[in-house]
Amino acid sequence: MIRYALRCEKGHDFDGWFRSSDGFDTLLAAGQVTCTQCGSAQVGKTLMAPRVAHGRDDTPDLHRPRNAQEAALEKLRRHVEENSDYVGMSFAAEARAIHEGQAAERPIHGEAKLEDARKLLEDGIPVAPLPFRSRQRAN
Repeated sequence: MIRYALRCEKGHDFDGWFRSSDGFDTLLAAGQVTCTQCGSAQVGKTLMAPRVAHGRDDTPDLHRPRNAQEAALEKLRRHVEENSDYVGMSFAAEARAIHEGQAAERPIHGEAKLEDARKLLEDGIPVAPLPFRSRQRAN
């Protein structure tokens, strides 16, 4: 595993762990490396000091929030995942079916193309983007 210090076009700094340098390059080219704060895919490596082993395990816990903002986002993510159904790329169709009474009313989350989300809003169907990527999609 390799850790890079990264910065988005808006100046947000964050870290990313990757299998290899080639793995990072592949994910970056595919638009899969995004800013943890604003979601921008315009990301690049920043200057960083090499990691030197100290003979003890001082690897950071990547599953623990580093600050209050990350903790709040994690709390929101858990709430959404525990209280709604993940419908994947069927989000727009499922939201429309629920709105029109053709599917059971329930909270859902998933992915939608920008033009599909815009059409839902134009048709009076209330939807909103989430400030994080779904774990189901990421895995």
